[in-house]
Amino acid sequence: MNQLSHLNARGEARMVDVSEKQITSRTATACASIKMQPSTLQLIIEGGHPKGDVLATARIAGIMAAKKTPELIPLCHPLMLSKVEIDLTADESIPGILIHATCKLAGQTGVEMEALTAASVAALTVYDMCKAVDKRMIIEGIRVLEKKGGKSGDWDFTAEETNATPKAKNTSAPEKAVSATNTNFSVHFFAELREQLGVDKLSLSLVDLPSPSLAELVTQLRNRDKKWDKHLANSNLLMAVNQQMAKPSYQIQPGDEVAFFPPVTGG
Repeated sequence: MNQLSHLNARGEARMVDVSEKQITSRTATACASIKMQPSTLQLIIEGGHPKGDVLATARIAGIMAAKKTPELIPLCHPLMLSKVEIDLTADESIPGILIHATCKLAGQTGVEMEALTAASVAALTVYDMCKAVDKRMIIEGIRVLEKKGGKSGDWDFTAEETNATPKAKNTSAPEKAVSATNTNFSVHFFAELREQLGVDKLSLSLVDLPSPSLAELVTQLRNRDKKWDKHLANSNLLMAVNQQMAKPSYQIQPGDEVAFFPPVTGG
């Protein structure tokens, strides 16, 4: 399993060293939306809001936020952004405002966090300006839509949408018996857990689990002895499958890479 880049070998938070990376053109686009009452949206469209031009103010706020990202997100690098573009569109079908934020630079690290921060703060600004007339607004759908450039190449959210979260088994159908072959999966422990348990990786088989869920895996591991029970008993234990955060109900598949983290590891 690939190591999380914001954790060192001891599981401690760090700023990643990008000094050896090549300078390349990098772009990222993030989005958000804010749902509101139709009357609130109409007020924005008509420009009749007593606080002024909501969309223009949110646009400036998003641009400023992108430039302030390393002051808000502890492990982000200060970047020389060459472009920040915020597009806010009124959409009566929501009803609400769609926000797209694009950041660009020539540098040694990506700009996904800058785009996400810009979209988030633009949405928060819309909320702040309109909360006096509509306190039930909902900010949602904050995500990276695409990134271009860098060592990992281009990435598009829609191209991988079906793989965005670990796939769970269909619980409405009877569970099939796990095949006797190809049933192995790996379990990794990070940060303090690795030191507390004295192990960083286990190779296990699904045939050893009465039910192949993450919750059952935790139960089986806790049953090993008092030490395992003590350190895995925290209800806020963080779990990931194939480098994506997962819920206890996730059904483990052959070949999965499961990771456990203490509640706070940084990064």
